[in-house]
Amino acid sequence: MPDIKPVLEFLSCHTPKAWMTCASEDIPTLLLDHAGLELKAAQQALTLMNRYAGRADLLSKMSRLAREELRHFESVVRILKKKAIVYRPLSASRYFGELHKQIRDTEPNRLVDTLIIGAIIEARSCERFYSLLPFLATSEPDLAALYESLLESEARHFTEYLALAERAADRPIIARCTQLLEIEARLITGPDSHLRFHSGIPG
Repeated sequence: MPDIKPVLEFLSCHTPKAWMTCASEDIPTLLLDHAGLELKAAQQALTLMNRYAGRADLLSKMSRLAREELRHFESVVRILKKKAIVYRPLSASRYFGELHKQIRDTEPNRLVDTLIIGAIIEARSCERFYSLLPFLATSEPDLAALYESLLESEARHFTEYLALAERAADRPIIARCTQLLEIEARLITGPDSHLRFHSGIPG
C-alpha cells in the first residue's frame, strides 16, 4: 500500500466514522457519485489546459491527469455494470459549490485557488478511499480493491496540484491553504442533506 502520510498530514480532519457507515450502507449512491466525480475531474483538467494554455508545466500535468481520471471513470463504470446499475449523473454535493465560492476573481489568485482546491479534493478522495477500506473489505472486495489501487494516483494528483499552486503564486501559499482547509473541514464534518462522496454526514 502506498504511503499516504503526506495526504493525511495536509488535511485538517479525518472523515467521521458516521459518514463511512452511511457510505458503506449505500454503495449504489457512492459508486454513481464516484463515477461522476472522476468524469468531472477530467473535465476540470481540460478546462485548466484551455484557460492557461501558455503554462507548459500545467499542460503536461493536466493532460496526464485527465487521461488517468477517465481510466478511473471507466473502472467505476465496470463495477456499476457488474452490479447492474446504470450510470447516471447525481446532483452535486454542496462541498464543491462552497469550495468554489472561495476562488478569487483576479489572476494569479484565481489559478492559485483553483489549484489549491484541486489539491484538497484529491487529498480528500485519497483519504476517503483509505478510510473506507476496512468497511468494504468483506462486503465489497472488488470495490475495496479498486479503492486501494487508486490511492497512489490520488496522492500523486494531490502533490502535483499543490506544486503547481506554489509555482503559480507570487507569495507562499500556506496561509491560503489553511483558510481553505478550515472551510473544507467544516463541510466534511458537518451535517448534509444527501450522501455524496465528498459530502458531510447525511442526516
